[in-house]
Amino acid sequence: MKVTVVGAGNVGATCAQIVAEKNIVQEVVLLDIKEGVSEGKALDLWQTAPINWYDSRLTGSTNDYSKTADSDVVVITSGVPRKPGMSRDDLISINAGIVKSVTENVVKYSPNAKIIIVSNPLDVMTYAAYATAKLPKNQVMGMAGILDTARYRAFLAEALDVSPRDISALLMGGHGDTMVPLPRYTTVAGIPVTELIDEEKLDAIVERTKKGGGELVNLMGTSAWYAPGSAAAQMVEAIVLDQKRVFPCCVKLEGEYGLNDMFVGVPVKLGKNGVEEIIEVKLNEAEMELLNGSANAVKGVMDVLDGMNIL
Repeated sequence: MKVTVVGAGNVGATCAQIVAEKNIVQEVVLLDIKEGVSEGKALDLWQTAPINWYDSRLTGSTNDYSKTADSDVVVITSGVPRKPGMSRDDLISINAGIVKSVTENVVKYSPNAKIIIVSNPLDVMTYAAYATAKLPKNQVMGMAGILDTARYRAFLAEALDVSPRDISALLMGGHGDTMVPLPRYTTVAGIPVTELIDEEKLDAIVERTKKGGGELVNLMGTSAWYAPGSAAAQMVEAIVLDQKRVFPCCVKLEGEYGLNDMFVGVPVKLGKNGVEEIIEVKLNEAEMELLNGSANAVKGVMDVLDGMNIL
């Protein structure tokens, strides 16, 4: 098994580290456009192998996609963060061009790879990668819901003073302020969370989850990397080991939840074939309204990208 991570920044390097330490693949390739960065980080990580007891080899490459050939899974973290004075459209234009170029090279050398998008804006970059790759929809997916539910579960664990391992949660929709946490599908060791916390506190946690990325940017001056890198690595593990894990991921919908040609987060089954099943849960009227609102927000950004004629 071989996994490639494109983009050797904080998120990409964290993902590569965690995948290597899980010891589930023969090789992890770290690729970046900046000379020497991926080689240096791969070498540094490889030198932790005798300490952390793993055998996965790490290879670094400066923009040489031939070294990524025959990857089973490719994680794309490439792109620029939004800078002061940069409009949303500027960010979309720059990152869509990057994701398009990366995807073309990935597919050229690894046409059977399962592609996981981490670049932002997440839902629209997943659309850009899918449109570029021209692969079956089960092979291209975005990492968002695992990160968002992790934040939600972490906040709940703190509020309830319980282990985060006992909290199961579902979250749908776009990655951002319009995401749709679903308290009705949130449990603590099988107990509905609504029986353990009052509505006001739960609503506050939901709102904090929606703004979870922004909270970290305000604290650090940059976006998060430990949790996003870990979330992407968990998706890699589910595919590589054919675990059939059920996760919320950004995928192309073709009629599910009444949405067509849309890229938003929904629960899916992840295994060796990538997205092996899109799971449709029953939503009440209020939840469906929130999901449609989130989907419309994503569609608006997709339309902006379409108007740029980048794809």
